[in-house]
Amino acid sequence: MNLKAPEYVQGHGLIKGKSVLITAAAGAGIGFSAATRAAEEGARAIVLSDIHVGRLEAAVAKLREETGLQQVYAKVGNVAVEEDVQALVDFAEAETDGVDILINNAGLGTSKLLIEMEDDEWNRVIDVTLNGTMRMTRYMMKIMKARGQGGVIVNNASVLGWRAQQEQAHYAAAKAGVMALTRCAAMEAAEFNVRINAVSPSIVLHPMLRKSASEELLAELESKEAYGRAAEAWEVANVMMFLASDYSSYMTGEIVSCSSQRS
Repeated sequence: MNLKAPEYVQGHGLIKGKSVLITAAAGAGIGFSAATRAAEEGARAIVLSDIHVGRLEAAVAKLREETGLQQVYAKVGNVAVEEDVQALVDFAEAETDGVDILINNAGLGTSKLLIEMEDDEWNRVIDVTLNGTMRMTRYMMKIMKARGQGGVIVNNASVLGWRAQQEQAHYAAAKAGVMALTRCAAMEAAEFNVRINAVSPSIVLHPMLRKSASEELLAELESKEAYGRAAEAWEVANVMMFLASDYSSYMTGEIVSCSSQRS
């Protein structure tokens, strides 16, 4: 079975009037789809961050042109560097008059058997994917607590935080850590009205996946999905918008699976 993706769902103002900060948003995957969705759902201002200067500038121009939202800003930053994290959040706070929603999308993955993996490769994936999410969450929590107006943080996890796959020990460990971080941070942030949840996608079609995975591997992964296809990036972004919106006002510390994978 191979069911086609549904038609693109139009926005309904789920985060109308909110400001959004998104990491790793200059590509063609979940980050930029989340930015597009945020604009379509009524965001008043969006800050995109990435480590790639040229792609980041192009993403801002594209988002402004495609959505009509002009309050779109760019800030280069590496979530693996604490000084960059603080500079990014401070910039977003100043440009948007306060960040309402943080979407932690930055992550790094490679494919390597554990017995062949060097410490550097393991540490690089952990530092960006898990530690970067922690750094952004930690500093944003401090800002939101001091401001006293609540807020929302949405993390990007993965079904590999639950499930096993060869050559993905480092990435799976990082994403399982993101899940645990989400649960624990949510308990701490609840007292100052900040909700923290995560979305857990399975296979998502984007250029990096097509570049790194063989056609055989893609076919195998898609065959394990109930719908017989990978998710579109905007389908994951839809779940992020739900978690960012007041429709999930009584949810915190939850990991929402965005997957049709067979057990």
